[in-house]
Amino acid sequence: MDFKQAAKLGSYLAKDYAENLFRLLMNYHDISASEAASRLNMHIKTVQDSLEGMTELGIISKKEVIEKKRPYNRYTLVKDKISLNIDLNDLLTDDDTENDQDKRIREKQNSGVRFTTSRDGQQISSVSIWLGDGRDRKERKINFSNAQGKFMFHLPFPTANYKSIGEIMKQSDIDSEHHSEINDIVDEMIKLNVIEESKY
Repeated sequence: MDFKQAAKLGSYLAKDYAENLFRLLMNYHDISASEAASRLNMHIKTVQDSLEGMTELGIISKKEVIEKKRPYNRYTLVKDKISLNIDLNDLLTDDDTENDQDKRIREKQNSGVRFTTSRDGQQISSVSIWLGDGRDRKERKINFSNAQGKFMFHLPFPTANYKSIGEIMKQSDIDSEHHSEINDIVDEMIKLNVIEESKY
C-alpha cells in the first residue's frame, strides 16, 4: 500500500461512524448504501462515498443488481482484517544517482528572496520568498537544517560559475548521509526560483 492509499484508508477509518459501518459489513452478506444509511441514521451520499472509496482500495467488493428495472450496488466485505503497511523508503529522495550529484546549480539572478545568515555567519538559517502579486503577495519562510544551511551558504552567486551538488557538498564539508535532504531542498529551491540549474 502506498502512502496515498494509506492516507485515504486512514481518513475512512477515522470517521466516527466507521466502526458501526464495518459492523454492518461484517454481519450482512451484502448491503446497499441505502440500507446501511438507514441503519446508521445517516445521509445515503456519505455512506455511499465511504463504501465506494473502500471498494477502490479492495476492502469491499460491489455487485450491481436490478430491482424493478432500477440498478443499484450491493457491497460485500472481502477482508476481515485490515493492516496499514507503508514502505516509507518510497518517500526517500533518490540521492544515489550520479545525475543528482552532478546537477550543476547556482543562485538565480534577481530572485528577489532574502537570505538570513546564522549568528556565527557560517551558514544560511532561512530564506524568505514572496509569492503572488500585489495585495495577494505573501511571504513564505523556509528554515534550513544545519546541513542545508551550510550548503546554501556555499551556493554560487548568480554571476558565478555553476557548481555541481557534489562539489558544493564537499566545499561545505557535508557528509554523504545528508544527500537526500540536500537534494530535497535543491529541488524545492528550483521550484521556487531561488536556484537555477545549468541546462548544459
